[in-house]
Amino acid sequence: MRVLIATDAWHPQVNGVVRTLTSLAKAARALDVEIDFLTPDGFPSLPLPTYPGLRIALPSRGEIARRIEKAAPEALHIATEGPIGWAARAYCRRRKLSFTTSYTTRFPEYVSVRSGIPDSVGYAVLRHFHDAAAMTMVATASLRQELSGRGFKRLGFWTRGVDTTLFHPDSPAQLDLPGPIFMTMGRVAVEKNLEAFLSLDLPGTKVVVGDGPQKAQLEKKYPDAVFLGEKKGADLTAHLAAADVFVFPSLTDTFGVVQLEALACGTPVAAFPVTGPKDVIADHPIGAIDNDLRAACLRALTMSRETCRNFALERSWENSARQFVGNLTSLQPSRVLRPTPVLARQPVRG
Repeated sequence: MRVLIATDAWHPQVNGVVRTLTSLAKAARALDVEIDFLTPDGFPSLPLPTYPGLRIALPSRGEIARRIEKAAPEALHIATEGPIGWAARAYCRRRKLSFTTSYTTRFPEYVSVRSGIPDSVGYAVLRHFHDAAAMTMVATASLRQELSGRGFKRLGFWTRGVDTTLFHPDSPAQLDLPGPIFMTMGRVAVEKNLEAFLSLDLPGTKVVVGDGPQKAQLEKKYPDAVFLGEKKGADLTAHLAAADVFVFPSLTDTFGVVQLEALACGTPVAAFPVTGPKDVIADHPIGAIDNDLRAACLRALTMSRETCRNFALERSWENSARQFVGNLTSLQPSRVLRPTPVLARQPVRG
């Protein structure tokens, strides 16, 4: 099966969407499924307002059509609601071709916190976007319930996994810092709610791994916290394994793959009881969720690192890929994009 995924989030960005899509493609090969990507590569772009480190592509209708037809996919999935996603959606709508989408980012809340535009406006736009899809895939039961209550239709499940070979508890980084170490990792931006973590009265050291537009401001405001910047690959794994507790203060993520990555490193999670943590942590003895984040952090210190690791070992990307492909297969043959037989298929560039 040939699948094309349209996404506005792509390398060199470091975020959950990019890691999810990259891991999905790798795992899908074992299922005899080849996934190509329609990405911002090769399109002109502009810096995202309020976040100059991220750029948004400016795709042309003709080039989007050319790339899709060159890929000749049997199924087309739209992963993001940015310019690439809207352009791919328009292509399918013009040709009356079915496609699937996934809801991975709470853009209405992100836009609201940065611009003051009510999130109800954002949800109306996203509802319109996803209502055209044969299925909108969501990662958790609580998110499905929430979106259903907001009027989204044809919702299906696509859970997430973790690479337990890359993320493991061996060889933790040697951090010369007072313990216990409470660590958070990800984009250092206002929508991640990092101040809810940094303002806590906790023993030991608070550590932030990642970069973003709020980093300089938070470094100045919280001089006792340690900001280590962006980490990748084995270096990231070593730092997650060195933490005593991974703190996930976000109120807006739809899942939070980094929770599974921390657990795979044997590190328990502390979080608020919101979508994502409620589904990943729930009542498992691998972390603590509480409206009092400090209480959650201290309770997570008592969790077994071995139990955390074993929990992650059961959440493979292979199972995630099997679910994703199963959603596409269940829609065939009448509701999935038909291949373009007149075009010889070639690898998509960008």
